[in-house]
Amino acid sequence: MDQTVSSTIKFGTDGWRGIIGFDFNMANLSRVVVASCQELKFQYSDRVKSKKILIGYDRRFMAEHFAKSIIPFVNACGLEVILSSSFVTTPSCSLYVRELNILGALVITASHNPYNWLGLKIKNFQGSSVNELFTKEVERRIKLGNITEPIKSNYQIEDIKQFHIEKINSYFDMQFILDRLRKMNIKVFIDAMHGSSAASINQLFHGNTQSVIQGIREEKDPYFSGNPPEPLINYLDELKNTLLKKKEEGFKTLGIVFDGDGDRIAVIDEKGRYCSTQVLLPYFINFLGKKAQNNYPVIKTVSGSDVITKIAEGQNRNVFELPVGFKYIAEKMIKEKILIGGEESGGIGFGHFLPERDALFASIVLLDCIAKEEQYLCDSLDQIQRNYGPSFYDRIDINFPDHSKKNALKNYIFDNIPKYICDYEVKSVSHQDGIKLRIDNNYWVLFRFSGTEPLLRLYCEAPSEDSLKDTLSWSKLFIKNIIS
Repeated sequence: MDQTVSSTIKFGTDGWRGIIGFDFNMANLSRVVVASCQELKFQYSDRVKSKKILIGYDRRFMAEHFAKSIIPFVNACGLEVILSSSFVTTPSCSLYVRELNILGALVITASHNPYNWLGLKIKNFQGSSVNELFTKEVERRIKLGNITEPIKSNYQIEDIKQFHIEKINSYFDMQFILDRLRKMNIKVFIDAMHGSSAASINQLFHGNTQSVIQGIREEKDPYFSGNPPEPLINYLDELKNTLLKKKEEGFKTLGIVFDGDGDRIAVIDEKGRYCSTQVLLPYFINFLGKKAQNNYPVIKTVSGSDVITKIAEGQNRNVFELPVGFKYIAEKMIKEKILIGGEESGGIGFGHFLPERDALFASIVLLDCIAKEEQYLCDSLDQIQRNYGPSFYDRIDINFPDHSKKNALKNYIFDNIPKYICDYEVKSVSHQDGIKLRIDNNYWVLFRFSGTEPLLRLYCEAPSEDSLKDTLSWSKLFIKNIIS
């Protein structure tokens, strides 16, 4: 395996990632681990007395090997290691760190990236991703080139997954959920996408799902069925076919999908419609906000639906709009009381649980909401559309491997902001994260580079399917010359 030391190691939206054997190798990983541990000690040792660091890992090729290989480098920084006893979701690690008040966690994962990627996420003692200022300091330490000799030492092994399961269980009446779903004739299928959340639902219900809830794609597959383990509709053929088969047997069917490291969620409702967090977040706010005896704010990102804002403001809640990346949401959740925070790409965090996106917890909240309302998700979503829509959303990802053109494209868009898009006037422009052109309520387009992959993302919300299609077509044509 290539052990070339990279001259530039850059953190993205959440962690550092690279292609296995190229950017991501032991030479580079050891440097990142040492710098991360040094920064965790420097920033938090006066606030946390523990010297323990949790090391977790997902199900990717060589993830466990890399996790065990970095133990001597953590020891060399004067820290003690707790190693997960098996593959584990990233939120499981965040929860363990927060609950046991240890210094932090290093999670070997590339989340939803393609199969040949691997990476490292850093979690602080508060149970969330470290912020951008922290990762800038890690990058600075790496550039200084400080070398630490690895030290072999004993380490502790803990069942981090079970700890997470037990904590979630304490929030819900699982038997009530099962009984109510059975009464509603619902069959729920959980698609783990071969990721770290595999078999978690069965453990949550103590193996007693009584054929109401079943898991699929739980076996280990380093290739993730040939697609990235990201909960997007194009990667869910097996789930769609499973739901269709059960629907033909006379059941109402619901599909829930988790990404590779279990922090992102998507749903296919009883009508077979794909539901991203653009749809799920309004649903959660609508239900939980009405039940909550508080006026805590809601957090969305610049790519979040306007429907989120409408529902929250209808409950007299403030809405904070932040850059894309759950670390920004988490930072706000730590500083003040928040009802819920979420981002378009599948991350949802609940203020009463953890300042971290957690797909497993979100899935049980969803099933609990359906059970308590005794209303199918599809019917609730239709009602939200009638009250706050119409709203249609889509995102297009365009390969953009030539990073040298990034600034040129940004400048091109900035210098050529149109007065009209598809014959509609552009009313405002935001540069908070990317370039967002607002046309009307529930109508905007956003140009933004991915923080984790070499992609240019085009986001759009529109008041009709036709206007959504036309606006995205216009967007691709608008940037065609500069990216070709």
